[in-house]
Amino acid sequence: MAIDLRSDTVTLPSEEMRDAARDAPVGDDVYGDDPTVNELEAAAADAVGMEAALYVPTGTMGNQIAARVHTDRGQEILVDQQAHVYKWELGGLAQLSGLQVRTFDAGESAVPTPEQVRAGYVEEALHKAGTGLLSLENTHNARGGTAVSPAEIGTAADAAHELGIPVHLDGARLFNACVALDVDAPAMTERVDSVMFCLSKGLGAPVGSMLAGSEEYVEKARRVRKLFGGGMRQAGIIAAPGLLALDNVERLAEDHENAARLAAGLDDIDGLRVPDPDTNIVQVFTDDAGLTAEEFVSRCESVDVLGGAHAEYLTRFCTNLDVSRADVEAAVDRIETVMRD
Repeated sequence: MAIDLRSDTVTLPSEEMRDAARDAPVGDDVYGDDPTVNELEAAAADAVGMEAALYVPTGTMGNQIAARVHTDRGQEILVDQQAHVYKWELGGLAQLSGLQVRTFDAGESAVPTPEQVRAGYVEEALHKAGTGLLSLENTHNARGGTAVSPAEIGTAADAAHELGIPVHLDGARLFNACVALDVDAPAMTERVDSVMFCLSKGLGAPVGSMLAGSEEYVEKARRVRKLFGGGMRQAGIIAAPGLLALDNVERLAEDHENAARLAAGLDDIDGLRVPDPDTNIVQVFTDDAGLTAEEFVSRCESVDVLGGAHAEYLTRFCTNLDVSRADVEAAVDRIETVMRD
């Protein structure tokens, strides 16, 4: 059987989630009539310490709605050069909101310093549209699932606010950061203006993400969701598993432990270089072996271990609730075999 480490999005809903979907009370969510969606939005807002939340089909839609609501067309958005919202969302910032992107290099910390925020800021003027938004990411996907502390988030957000810039947090894996650092989600979000988090990654729901902020902000976001084609009808059927997913936060620690085991095991294999992971994302560098990531992934697939090539010599493995400790140990053994052969 294949051990699927491509992403934590590949998990299958539990039987409890399937039962909840079947039995969920529903209504037309565009009219605000779906009681299960309403319950999920209230629970999600409470979970991250915000006034309100909006259920959206995907994290990408949540991020793009956030950018559209916070900004005016032509403004600049300030993001890390490795940010998901910049690299992996099909140029949506330009296509959907007419934004220009100005990047900084967050480095290993995965969050900008106040000096980087100030250096990237462009003041609005006759010939300049100016900076409209700072976007942060936690955990930071492309930087190896780095967990950023509330203090670091707050310092960057404070610098932006001093310049009059709102701050959005792409928290697709926010709860992984919370578990890794042993802090609650409201501490992570108390100094940002909006946050998106996914139900369909480590928390295990089959579909959906949440965008949270002030009540006024979420009402504006609701209109933009409709504009982007995200208005859903009897969405309680998919929201019900999302409610159960919110109970899966503490078990993320198991994924982190499995990621640490996977990283340690792979790092012992000649030719592989694997940093210690903060959370559930394991980065494997294969340049010492002279193997491209595509070649390495192909070798892994030949022994039914699935991963993803993320750069020329970088492969990502992602532990998740459908991967056990035994699976991790088997994956290491299988990869060691193909690397030796």
